[in-house]
Amino acid sequence: MAEKVQKVGVERATGFLYYIDKQGDVSRAKMARGGKKGGKPEKVQKAGVKKEKGYLYFLDKKGDISRAKMVNA
Repeated sequence: MAEKVQKVGVERATGFLYYIDKQGDVSRAKMARGGKKGGKPEKVQKAGVKKEKGYLYFLDKKGDISRAKMVNA
């Protein structure tokens, strides 16, 4: 199950992929559609989350940063 790491409240726009970058900030990139290429990533909000090994960090439905333990195969 996922646990909330930090509340940031990011409002999502359609057509963008949101993720937590290497610096622990929220970034987004335009999604590729119908043969058109995607866009360059841009920072949406600085959060500075320190990532721990063995966890997957993502932006949840409420626009906050959450993490889930990864299952190693």
